[in-house]
Amino acid sequence: MGSIVTRLQEVKRRIAAASSAAGRDADSVTLLAVGKTQPVDALRDAHAAGQRDFGENYVQEALAKIEALRDLRADLVWHLIGPLQSNKTRAVAEAFDWVHSVDRLKVAERLAVQRPPGMAPLQLCLQVNVSGEASKSGVSPAALPALARAVAALPADRVRLRGLMAIPAPADGFEAQRAPHRRLRELLQALRAEGLALDTLSMGMSDDLEAAIAEGATLVRVGGAIFGARG
Repeated sequence: MGSIVTRLQEVKRRIAAASSAAGRDADSVTLLAVGKTQPVDALRDAHAAGQRDFGENYVQEALAKIEALRDLRADLVWHLIGPLQSNKTRAVAEAFDWVHSVDRLKVAERLAVQRPPGMAPLQLCLQVNVSGEASKSGVSPAALPALARAVAALPADRVRLRGLMAIPAPADGFEAQRAPHRRLRELLQALRAEGLALDTLSMGMSDDLEAAIAEGATLVRVGGAIFGARG
């Protein structure tokens, strides 16, 4: 467990340093440990080291982990950060706390209908294709406002729109990395100016979290820097 503890401490140190450099409180940034292809024991070790928020890319893999860690369920926050097909929304609506990868109204509507009554509202982020990559999921910046308004109007006891998520194209250098994150922040600010109560920017990963925090990230998604090489 020591290596995961050490890596977690190092990532938290990076977050604190980046927050300080940006004039922000380190507590304004939540670390999301990405467990993609990692064994359940690695997630359990991360929890023992103080980690609470976990992100998964693949629905079936995530559901198996949520079940395997059900003894810790009350102490964990589960985030789906990978693409979500409409035929898998029910399982996600029943098991997760957050979904970062909503890019179509149909998916959000299904999540709202399928969220079990009595559970806390499912927290949603809209994934935006800020780099315009054909291979990437995400709504275009031009189509974002209409989608955001529609999702925000869904039943608040089932789903709640919290903010935006992006996976920018890799870039070399701090300033080049900042540019797409700045774009996402500006898109969020524009939606807030329209009256939408959004507070979340899910952006930044192991290689660019400093640039993302400089531009206002509230959730950074880190896998390899915590868990090491993928399984």
